[in-house]
Amino acid sequence: MVEPGALLYEGKAKKVYATPSPDRVVVEYKDDATAFNGQKRGTIEGKGAVNNRMSNLFFRLLEAHGVPTHFVEELSERRTVVRRVDIVPVEVVVRNLAAGSMAARLGIPEGTALRRPIVEFYYKNDELGDPLVTPDHVEVLGWASAEELEEIRRLALRVNEVLGEFLAAQNVRLVDFKLEFGRTGDGRIVLADEISPDTCRFWDLKTGEKLDKDRFRRDLGGVEQAYQEMMRRVEGGLGR
Repeated sequence: MVEPGALLYEGKAKKVYATPSPDRVVVEYKDDATAFNGQKRGTIEGKGAVNNRMSNLFFRLLEAHGVPTHFVEELSERRTVVRRVDIVPVEVVVRNLAAGSMAARLGIPEGTALRRPIVEFYYKNDELGDPLVTPDHVEVLGWASAEELEEIRRLALRVNEVLGEFLAAQNVRLVDFKLEFGRTGDGRIVLADEISPDTCRFWDLKTGEKLDKDRFRRDLGGVEQAYQEMMRRVEGGLGR
């Protein structure tokens, strides 16, 4: 059992601890909830446990389908050992339907189907509101090389393909989601951060009911129940 050491970082949703190994850290998921770049704050009871477990299940599924991740070992319901990576300061958003900021920005009705998945890049900077940027911005400003961006885009679309197919079998539509990628010590690009109701839009395939953080963002109620329902469907689909 890996024992967490010194606290290295605390963010809005997670704490990161050192370990005896320089290339491993422990991530601890919190119940704290934020929206709109920290402007709205609250607590979602049990969120940390759901996000930790669901992310790890998804990471294992994706690893089995050729997507490298930072996942190493689940320690407890809230803690996981991951590879220490240098995070690329760009959030990668894959969209299958128009929703959230895209729908608002372009005046498109939420739920409009897209002809093909769209990949967007956002500069990771809360103070600036995580602005939308182009691949040229990312390359010219030195956040990632053209080759790294091509690999990130390829992996993001592969994640969309694998999770979209899996979730559809659980009667869940993968509307859109945010990913983060990092570089390992040898420069390899791997999927990092988390994949959970915090970072994805999950809609019931039949009813359109939201099963994600939008219930918190929009004061829809039933937030904890939605997270637990998504956990039930994911575990059921993976036979856990």
